[in-house]
Amino acid sequence: MNTVPTPAQGEAGDSGKPKLISLYQPRKKIYARSVKGQFNHWRWALVWLTQLVFYGLPWLMWNDRQAVLFDLGARRFFLFGLIFYPQDLIYLSALLMVSAYGLFLFTAVGGRLWCGYACPQTVYTEIFMWVERKFEGERTARIRLDAAPWGAEKLLRKGGKQAAWIAIALWTGFTFVGYFTPIKTLAGEVMSFTTSPWETFWVLFYGFATWGNAGFMREQVCKYMCPYARFQSAMFDKDTLIISYDAERGEPRGARSKKVDPAQAGLGSCIDCTLCVQVCPTGIDIRKGLQYECIGCAACVDACDEVMDKMGYARGLVRYDTQNGLQQHLTRGQVLARVRRPRILIYTAILIVICLAVGASIALRTPFKADIVRDRSTLARQVEGGFVENVYRLQVMNAAEAPQAYGVSVDGLPGLQLAEPVKLTLGPAEAQWVTVLLRVPPETAAATPAGAHEIHFTIERQASAGEPARTLREKSTFVLPR
Repeated sequence: MNTVPTPAQGEAGDSGKPKLISLYQPRKKIYARSVKGQFNHWRWALVWLTQLVFYGLPWLMWNDRQAVLFDLGARRFFLFGLIFYPQDLIYLSALLMVSAYGLFLFTAVGGRLWCGYACPQTVYTEIFMWVERKFEGERTARIRLDAAPWGAEKLLRKGGKQAAWIAIALWTGFTFVGYFTPIKTLAGEVMSFTTSPWETFWVLFYGFATWGNAGFMREQVCKYMCPYARFQSAMFDKDTLIISYDAERGEPRGARSKKVDPAQAGLGSCIDCTLCVQVCPTGIDIRKGLQYECIGCAACVDACDEVMDKMGYARGLVRYDTQNGLQQHLTRGQVLARVRRPRILIYTAILIVICLAVGASIALRTPFKADIVRDRSTLARQVEGGFVENVYRLQVMNAAEAPQAYGVSVDGLPGLQLAEPVKLTLGPAEAQWVTVLLRVPPETAAATPAGAHEIHFTIERQASAGEPARTLREKSTFVLPR
């Protein structure tokens, strides 16, 4: 069973013999034609949704702070009511696992729908192409403009387009940095030209990447830079939903009048108008079969359906379908029924288990964290009264939205005690280091072999505001000298 997307045909001549193509031939610019239709509406709905989330989320406040903020300087990550520390790296690993299995599941079911509707490259390309049409016109007008000599009109149109692109790109870079620096603070710094070197670098770098990728590289990012197109075949099978051309119905293709009966003329439904090629953002001809360049955006489906409507033919010559659906003439219900196949069920089960485990872990996690670090400069020392003393550095991190009080106790050796009581009060999302002195009496030091011995710190969050007391135990060692 061959499910690997085939390269776009056209790499061979009309005679079927291989044609030599230089690896260094210049790129042919794609002038994608605008299209209307239900899938175009869905695509723009996703553009609005993703950009409202991306641009709007940094301005959303939660408990007098930014709702989503990855404060690298303070090593705190805020996600609405959740506060994470670097010690919560396990959740990042879980997020990557969820993303990976989600990708496997989504691709096995729906092919490259992510690429066609929600991928940032697709979204920003759509936005930039919309701006381009506003300044330079539709496909034929853009072709004529590029071919025309430079003049006032061309300079004005090209310059206006670039200015709009740069403004969008810089706002995108500013918003991106606003997830790592409080965006209101960043806005003030930008207005007063006091941004730090790193903030300036990332605003310009992310803005430049947006401007270059969406404005100039476009389909080249999808075809040559994105690895998704290369390994998608490992996740495709003959029941994966793809953009499909119904060759049985469409061939033989040929131009004809609307009044001509295709059956009597010996023609299929395809009138060879090439609109499906003209609207394709990657410049492929979907009539040549599944190709790795296809991002599943369905622009060709909208264009073909519009032509079918004008000709009075049934829609669906180009449509979302599966290879089995085309070959076996399956109904829509039969195609959807095949979603319940083993690999989909396995992906779904694994994804559900991971999501439930992560959700339970977050719900049950201790609302504070602690780190114990031994003082490396003095492993052990003898103090007055013959006591042996070790020095530690204790960091307590409050992962709650309210002030919390903490107490510390120790155990593990007979007579082990704190030289001084340790009491801490931390504000919301605050972390604090304190020095902790532990001692054992002379009789314990005499009766216990020299070396490192395991002990445990118990950090207790005191009950407050209806919240029960919570404890956290951390392991360390106590060193007795020889």
